[in-house]
Amino acid sequence: MAGIIGYGAYIPVYRIKTGDIATVWGEDRDRIEKGLGIIEKAVGGVDEDTTTISVEAARNAIARAGINPKKLGALYVGSESHPYAVKPTGTMVAEALGATPNLTSADLEFACKAGTAGMQIVMAMVDSKMIGYGMAIGADTAQGRPGDALEYSAASGGAAYIIGPANESAATLDATCSFTTDTPDFWRRQQADYPSHGGRFTGKPAYFKHVISATEALLEKTGTKVSDYDYVIFHQPNGKFPLEAARKLDVPVEKIKTGLLTPMIGNTYSGASPLGLTAVLDEAKPGARILMTSFGSGAGSDSFAITVTDRIEAIRDKAPSTKDYMTKKKYIDYATYIKFRKKLRM
Repeated sequence: MAGIIGYGAYIPVYRIKTGDIATVWGEDRDRIEKGLGIIEKAVGGVDEDTTTISVEAARNAIARAGINPKKLGALYVGSESHPYAVKPTGTMVAEALGATPNLTSADLEFACKAGTAGMQIVMAMVDSKMIGYGMAIGADTAQGRPGDALEYSAASGGAAYIIGPANESAATLDATCSFTTDTPDFWRRQQADYPSHGGRFTGKPAYFKHVISATEALLEKTGTKVSDYDYVIFHQPNGKFPLEAARKLDVPVEKIKTGLLTPMIGNTYSGASPLGLTAVLDEAKPGARILMTSFGSGAGSDSFAITVTDRIEAIRDKAPSTKDYMTKKKYIDYATYIKFRKKLRM
């Protein structure tokens, strides 16, 4: 088995209220907030992108792991908003960490689940003893077309995980499985500034089919039940879908509360499920069991069974908590938001 040696989160300080976005477009504030279950979202600053977010989260993971970055044999960055079309984010992150040159690196894309795909890859590389330690990052500065429904949720943030031998871990990665189909619910063509989405595919055929199927497959694979887990994390495109998925799978609401961050920071895409896991690891006691299922449009879900170990108590306070980043915030107006996110195009 492989396990999580260190983990780290990063959420930008800037926030915009979804109600303020609604006012600009002549929409009802209360209807938008209640309809999506999102009060505000995190916004990357004018000098922040997927690379800088990844570096900050990765430094926190290294601080908790307590290892020399030179020991990393692999580094993968999952995102749908890499700053370059041709130029790896991973090499820039690895260089900033001091992890180069003896490692393999690549950028991953799968909408909102590229971060968990990276975790699976590193997990397999550690299990096979191809590497001793590796890092998987999920980070995004997600974009939504001005006035589009996605603009209310598309947010910025990320999480990083150092994965290594289970006997050194703060949480063991006990099992994983995936459920994948070709479902056209969300896409962005080459050179397009913003993604498009097929609304009728978003819910039942895409999110719910994949999240529920991957979760059920993991429960069958591990011979476990929902009641065996103390925490459950589902991908969070908004504040309502995870709650509905929990209802369909008979997951008590209290089990998903800790990892449900979207209502206060928005949908951080590839960072969403990994950020939810950081919030859970910030409070979970040794022996706690965690079930996490991500979702990426296009479409697929990765599901994980995780068990927290005694080592969690020793590493938790070595870096800022996810709650620290969530509570440290500065509100901006819509004009500043479109300036920061470069939505003014001549």
